[in-house]
Amino acid sequence: MISKEVKEDKVQLAHGAGGRKMDELIHFITQRIDLKTPKNGGYGLETLDDGAVVSLSTPYEVIISTDAHTIQPIFFPGGDIGRLAMTGTINDVAVMGAKPVAIALSMVIEEGFTFEKLDKILQSINAVSLEAGVPIITGDTKVMPAGTIDEIVITTTGIGLASRDRVVIDNKIEPGDQIIVSGTVGDHGIAILSHRVGLTFETELVSDLAPLNKMIEKVLEITTPKAMRDPTRGGLASTLNDFASMSNVGLVIDEDAIPIKPAVKAACEMLGFDPLHVSCEGKVVLAVEKEVADEVVSLLKKDRYGKDAAIIGEATADNNGRVVLETGIGGKRILQKPLGELIPRVC
Repeated sequence: MISKEVKEDKVQLAHGAGGRKMDELIHFITQRIDLKTPKNGGYGLETLDDGAVVSLSTPYEVIISTDAHTIQPIFFPGGDIGRLAMTGTINDVAVMGAKPVAIALSMVIEEGFTFEKLDKILQSINAVSLEAGVPIITGDTKVMPAGTIDEIVITTTGIGLASRDRVVIDNKIEPGDQIIVSGTVGDHGIAILSHRVGLTFETELVSDLAPLNKMIEKVLEITTPKAMRDPTRGGLASTLNDFASMSNVGLVIDEDAIPIKPAVKAACEMLGFDPLHVSCEGKVVLAVEKEVADEVVSLLKKDRYGKDAAIIGEATADNNGRVVLETGIGGKRILQKPLGELIPRVC
């Protein structure tokens, strides 16, 4: 049931015009988000000022990441655009070796968008904020005329703090380092596409959307990865190629070791996609020293978001800048990035 704080069931242009209708919209949004001051001090969204104040502690580096989200459809198996926006930015900050401490949230809403749908999206946003322990401290809302955007666009900017000697930049991989993925790949992109085109399978395809910051924090307690990234656009293939080129090493990957759900494999075969090119939104790829690789995998497996973690390959001094995939039939092939965007508007 929609609260009586708004008298209409759809967003109107007046809700973005700065007057009383705008106040109603802002009240609608802020009543659905737990307003918290950042744990390290400052002032957040509860003041409704034009910006947020985050007090810095030394010796830390400030990590900032921002992303705009325009997914279609906005509701899909496993989540919605609100959960996507929050988890995507939280994970982008976390894979830099930082502890996410705050999120700025911006929404551009199409005139005629129902408050019922907005309510569901805000509930998802708030749920991720609470699960991850990352408060939303500032934001902005605009309303556009009907037909000028597709329903809603959400931009999230994340702020994190990392010890100066623990920032993870993906250019420190050395020969012998092990490559780990925290779980099955391709889930998000195939779940979105299957929902769009109406494909059905015995096992439901569900997006892997998840905030990974707490799981990554546990890894950082035992080692500083040589590289760490969430394989979103371009999937695992793009992430591995970036690792190889940034660190100027070769990567040898065991195809059979890569965890992929049978339903994802089946959908990719049907649609002509390589699952290694398909985006994930709840996985992390790490390069760590060989001595700690098994310990890292064991640690990931104890977390509900890392239960399918596996070592999938290692870095070598050969084929610098390239990723070599050892296939299940004993052959080898170069694994390249996808040429373009395989599945538009999945994140």
